[in-house]
Amino acid sequence: MIEIIPNWHPMFVHFTIGLLFTSIFLFLVTQILPDKIILHDHLQIVALWNLWIGYGIALVTAVFGWLAYNSVAHDTPSHEAMTIHRNWALLTLGIFLPIVMWSVVSCRQRIKLTWIFILLLLIPAAFLARTGWLGAEAVYRYGLGVISLPQSEGKDHFHDDPSMGEKMDHSGPKEQKHDHSH
Repeated sequence: MIEIIPNWHPMFVHFTIGLLFTSIFLFLVTQILPDKIILHDHLQIVALWNLWIGYGIALVTAVFGWLAYNSVAHDTPSHEAMTIHRNWALLTLGIFLPIVMWSVVSCRQRIKLTWIFILLLLIPAAFLARTGWLGAEAVYRYGLGVISLPQSEGKDHFHDDPSMGEKMDHSGPKEQKHDHSH
């Protein structure tokens, strides 16, 4: 498998994003549910574990991201995209850390997490979404970390897209011409 996936960053990053966003969603649900409902306490426990495991895996993801940053083949534009993604990822890790520490201390001291915690959790969530977007751009726009992009088998190799009502061309990005005469 390592021949197909030259680095492990893409495999861990999906766990990071999934666990952390699940945690945020569950924390929001626990704030809406009345405290007296037994499901409230269970969901809060699940939210905490998702946050802690998600952050732990985020640290592993960052290590593999660093290894990928220093090993994948790239050109100048993709290097710039990769560097921006790396910087946002490190910033996101840093912004999540006080939230994670707050949750651990609150749990150990049996202090109820309030709306302030939940609202502050939305800040690193926004950073996580932006970091994920930048990572996806590095792969899908710049082709980082992929073995090769598929090539069209010819001008007649099209597929129907019922939502578009026309044939789709899968031969790759087209050069766009801009009219600057305005």
